[in-house]
Amino acid sequence: MNIRPLQDRILVQPIREKEIRKGGIIIPDSAKDAPTEGRVKAVGPGRIGEDGKRVTPDVKVGDKVLYSKYGGTEVKIDNEDFLLMREDDILGVIDSK
Repeated sequence: MNIRPLQDRILVQPIREKEIRKGGIIIPDSAKDAPTEGRVKAVGPGRIGEDGKRVTPDVKVGDKVLYSKYGGTEVKIDNEDFLLMREDDILGVIDSK
């Protein structure tokens, strides 16, 4: 299934913590925090500014981003979890340097 976000909405796939840490300790789901990192999978065309012109989003497909802990709406597409959020919910882009 393909999804095309509207306006300034962005589809993000959360990056989950690994189930087992280096020391072999298994972390149960109830002890994990909600993820705040994800990969951008789709981007809307942008919002309409006060001057009537479209303002394009600062992120693009493939960017690794940090987002607010409880931002966005959870959606399930083809049995995978995603978040559909506004650009305002994204706090920053993580550089891969």
